[in-house]
Amino acid sequence: MSKHEEYEQRLERILLPILEEHQFELVDTEYVKEGSDWYLRAYIDKPGGITVDDCEVVSRAADEILDRENFVEDAYIFEVSSPGLGRPLKKEKDFKRSLGQEVEGKLYRAIDKKKEFRGILTAYDQDTVTIDDSCFLRKDIALIRLAFDF
Repeated sequence: MSKHEEYEQRLERILLPILEEHQFELVDTEYVKEGSDWYLRAYIDKPGGITVDDCEVVSRAADEILDRENFVEDAYIFEVSSPGLGRPLKKEKDFKRSLGQEVEGKLYRAIDKKKEFRGILTAYDQDTVTIDDSCFLRKDIALIRLAFDF
């Protein structure tokens, strides 16, 4: 297991009781370097959307535990955020919730001279995702999310 995965999993274990108490959902965690800074992030949600106050409540509760456990080797910035409109589909519950909805995505490599796709999510399993009548291997998908138009 990589350091990134270990940190993300430990953050999940810290957050789950806090989120259950407030009836929030953990969408994702990540440990990434952006520029010269490391970020430990949690994306949370709830029906009707997450507010800044919701993020603050979770951040304050988790900060105390993160400070006490001190398991991240590097200096980092901890953030709690809404997943936003560009929320990627990653977990089983994300795909289940999005069945029948329009999605868009990008592939790591072109298939039939196309790297991007858009259509209705009609099926998925552990290895594949079906958009309209096209079936993609999940390992070939760089990003998949709900489609949105402005």
